[in-house]
Amino acid sequence: MADEQRTMLLTGASRGIGHATVRLFQARGWRILTVSRQPFSEECAWPSARESHIQADLADLGGIERLAADVRSRLKDGRLHALVNNAGISPKGGEHGRLGVRETDARTWTHVLNVNLVSTALLVRALLPELERARASIVNVTSIAGSRVHPFAGVAYAASKAALAALTREMAHELGPLGIRTNAIAPGEIRTSILSPGTEELVASEVPLGRLGDPAEVAETIHFLCTGSSSYINGAEIHINGGQHA
Repeated sequence: MADEQRTMLLTGASRGIGHATVRLFQARGWRILTVSRQPFSEECAWPSARESHIQADLADLGGIERLAADVRSRLKDGRLHALVNNAGISPKGGEHGRLGVRETDARTWTHVLNVNLVSTALLVRALLPELERARASIVNVTSIAGSRVHPFAGVAYAASKAALAALTREMAHELGPLGIRTNAIAPGEIRTSILSPGTEELVASEVPLGRLGDPAEVAETIHFLCTGSSSYINGAEIHINGGQHA
């Protein structure tokens, strides 16, 4: 129905792109449910923010079904219109250096892959009936590091984001016949509260637009992919990086 309030679930809502996405969707009339491993933050000033927040650690794959049940209990009509998988971790070494193959142990690999990749697939699986009822849109947040070697992104993070792009294509193929569209966005250098040392120099030398991206610009693309304006886009990965392709 035209006057139906749509509901969006967003993971990784504690800062940056997550905050900007919630603000934009809220301003455009959506009902928001947020998930992060952090408790509710008083910085989240949108209406009903506290009541709409679910604290959950996506590294704990055994907790995905409990998370899905919590989400399901909060849906007014059993429909989830959008799922934005924004949660991601990128562990660093000493002095915020990138972790290569030699520095990345099995525990780190498992932690990164569980949060950045496996939990996404399991959350979609657990909420599939609610997504299908709404003919929903799924948006996975990948990264520029998934398609090129990046000076700040470690090997586990990069591999997880490349795999998430592949998962996006797989879900688009499998869930498309159910009326569910799955796409991805791949941000480059975005202005957030925590930037790696050297980012400004990288932007000056490698980004043709000559500036950092704003989280609000990323949020606009996510919103586009969750609306009818993108109704024939399925299985795509949109790069948001100011032309940083070299």
